[in-house]
Amino acid sequence: MGKGKFAARKLLKDAKKFRWSDPKFVRSQGGVNLKSDPLEGAPQARGIVLEKIGVEAKQPNSAIRKCVRVQLIKNGRQVTAFAVGDGAINFIDEHDEVEIEGIGGRLGRSMGDIPGVRYVVTKVNNVSLHEMVIGRKEKPRR
Repeated sequence: MGKGKFAARKLLKDAKKFRWSDPKFVRSQGGVNLKSDPLEGAPQARGIVLEKIGVEAKQPNSAIRKCVRVQLIKNGRQVTAFAVGDGAINFIDEHDEVEIEGIGGRLGRSMGDIPGVRYVVTKVNNVSLHEMVIGRKEKPRR
C-alpha cells in the first residue's frame, strides 16, 4: 500500500475497492435491506389487525408478551407487532387499523426477550396507544 507523496490516487482506489469487504456496506448498496423490509424503508406503516397472539419470552424470562398479527395496507405483507404497556392489548381489537414502527433492535432485528417480533404498535384507529393505556384518551367508537 503506497503511502508516499503521490499516493493519493492509489489510496482512494483501494479504499473504494475494499469497501466491498464490509458487510454493512454491501447490504446498503445491494438493496437487500429494502427488498426484505416489509415497511420498504419507511419509518412507520399502517395495517389491519388480523389476530391477537401471545408470544413466549426467551429464557430466562417466562412471560407471555401480547402481540398482534398485522397485515400492511401498502403491500399486503403480514408482520407481528408488540403492544407496549400494561393492558394495552385490551384496546386493540381485530380489524382495527393500527400504525406500527420498528422496535429499535440492532440492524432492524427484534429486541429484548421477544423472539421474531420487530415492530411495535403506536396508534390504534388514529389515537395513540400510550395515551389510551395511561387513561388520557378513549378509544374512538367506529
